[in-house]
Amino acid sequence: MEAPLPAPSEDPHAGGAAAALRIDSPFARLLADAVPVMLAYYASQELRCVFANARYAQLNGFTPETILGRTARQVLGEDTWAFVEPHIRQVLQGQAVRYEREQALPGGGVRFLEVSMVPHLVPPSPGGAPLAGVFVLVSDITHHRLAERALAESEERMRKFTSASEEGIIFHTDGVILDCNEAALHLTGFAREEVLGRPLREFILPQYQQAVRAYTAEQREDVYEVGVRRKDGGAIHLEVIGKSLPGAASGQRVVVLRDVSARKQAQARAEFLALHDALTQLPNRPHLMQHLARVLTESQARGQRVALLFVDLDHFRTVNDSLGHEAGDRLLREMARRLQGGSKTGQFVARAGADQFVLVLEAVADAQQAAASAASVLAHLHQPHLVGGVQVALSACVGVSLFPDDGDNADKLLRRATTAVRHAKEAGRGSYSLYLPTMEGHAPAVLQQEHLLRRAVREQQFVLHYQPQVRVDTGRLHGFEALVRWQHPEQGLVGPDHFIPLAESRGLITAIGRWVLREACRQLRAWHDEGLPQVQVSVNLSAIEFRQRDVVADIEHTLRECGLAPRFLEIEITETALMQHADQTRETLAALRALGVSVTVDDFGTGYSSLAYLKRYPLDKIKVDRSFVIDTPQDADDVAIVTAVVQLARSLQLQSVAEGVENPEQLALLRGLGCDLAQGYGIARPMPAAQALEWMRQQARPVARCG
Repeated sequence: MEAPLPAPSEDPHAGGAAAALRIDSPFARLLADAVPVMLAYYASQELRCVFANARYAQLNGFTPETILGRTARQVLGEDTWAFVEPHIRQVLQGQAVRYEREQALPGGGVRFLEVSMVPHLVPPSPGGAPLAGVFVLVSDITHHRLAERALAESEERMRKFTSASEEGIIFHTDGVILDCNEAALHLTGFAREEVLGRPLREFILPQYQQAVRAYTAEQREDVYEVGVRRKDGGAIHLEVIGKSLPGAASGQRVVVLRDVSARKQAQARAEFLALHDALTQLPNRPHLMQHLARVLTESQARGQRVALLFVDLDHFRTVNDSLGHEAGDRLLREMARRLQGGSKTGQFVARAGADQFVLVLEAVADAQQAAASAASVLAHLHQPHLVGGVQVALSACVGVSLFPDDGDNADKLLRRATTAVRHAKEAGRGSYSLYLPTMEGHAPAVLQQEHLLRRAVREQQFVLHYQPQVRVDTGRLHGFEALVRWQHPEQGLVGPDHFIPLAESRGLITAIGRWVLREACRQLRAWHDEGLPQVQVSVNLSAIEFRQRDVVADIEHTLRECGLAPRFLEIEITETALMQHADQTRETLAALRALGVSVTVDDFGTGYSSLAYLKRYPLDKIKVDRSFVIDTPQDADDVAIVTAVVQLARSLQLQSVAEGVENPEQLALLRGLGCDLAQGYGIARPMPAAQALEWMRQQARPVARCG
């Protein structure tokens, strides 16, 4: 190691850099070690270090004492010297130099250094050169360079992300667009130069302008929907969420756009299918009942009559059997067109069944005018029609009921129009009949059935069968639906369709409903006590039970009596129950939810379907009626209906349940649609409690099996 040079003279007139700088004073040393940069001074053309602060010495592996007297080449080492030599030539020529270099660290990593070299020039003397030495100042800029590199990498990642994302991304300040990705341009059809620098509001449809202004002004960050104008003049619906950029200037936000046009179309389709017949595009039965209820209320206020015409085509099955169902469908569409074509102001046409239609006539003067309208309908429908090259002339029967004469509500009016059309058919095809009270009657067989049913209620001649309900995605057991059966003394075990309507009309449904609820809860608790899967059981409640008894109190008492937690009970109600006595029903359902009991809408799509009511009621599930599932996936219309109901349930954050699943193809379709739950003969038939118990025990790893 070379020995340090001797300290220079303190004579200010002596030659050399050290004398000129007085850099060996204690104050200079203190000052040099205090500054946050690395300092050194190299003397004369030999560039020997005559001064260095502690930071500079440590940078190069020396101490302030051992670095003195060494040349710059010795201090820096050969590799670094090769890098800085061009800069040294410049400074030796009297030029100030600034450059950056990297220094590898012993433990790995790298340090970034900014170096400034300043020539120290003194007035020329007869025996000396003008360059006395070189000042060297080194700053550690690692933090800045790493920050810049991280920022560059972040920006690159953001560019790649925004370009790869299918969602539109827009950056704006106070509503003025700063930047956007390709997806946003694709959504709107505009070029980049057509949107940058323009206010967002120029692209928002007028009806959404106020909502967008409020959203931006309040710096909200929740999801909402807006309509946006495309370049081609069309419109697109977008789901939007905005976020304020952290650390950015006030007003800078990023907006993420997602195209929800397909979802909006699906919702619109679902809303249409919920209230219209897929074949004829006429309003369906639910739509009819909604419309009729509203018309009756308005007509009662105005003191006007309303006529209900129930149209039933004669021998329509013959057309299907002889010409095929496609020909039958074409004929039904033609009948619908004729009924609509003959409609006048105040007349409403709906399809009520396979070959049945209903007309609602407002402001009818009397029964004579209603009869004339029925005769006109018959004549209009009887005109021949060419189907598949064959001339077909269908006749029909019409039953007529009048409001308020024959009924004060929609159900009663429709039921009595149905009674009238049945009498018209018995009297002869191609005729009409006005409802008369004498058409009602209780046949001896009906009276005998009522007698037996009353005895069954007293003696509890009922049994419950349990049908498993499984998850579509895994096949695992989710719960059971409890289905009541009557052990009929003459007919054996009969299903609910054979006695529930009679029970409802004779005031027996409440007693039967209480028995079903208690027995289902008792059985489920017994299974739980045996260590079997703790799943739910669902019990059906009729619309009449909601009016005739305190449902909430009964359920709460039964759960407490059976020791069953409310979360294991599910109540299934029909759309009819939802629509009737809406306020009372909503309060009842809210009380059940507060209790912890789940609520399911049964047979959705066949009753009084209404999206408005679904939104208002506290519900957990929508059950797709078996009539829509049974012909899937072969029937395109049924597939469309099932798809719409599943999407509707997802949009409303409800679970979807498909019943009537009979084969693997139906289960695969439901799985692809994202349906949550399924039940049907293809999974398991309704079983007595003992058989259901054995079924559960055999399902070590439950898998839905169809076929």
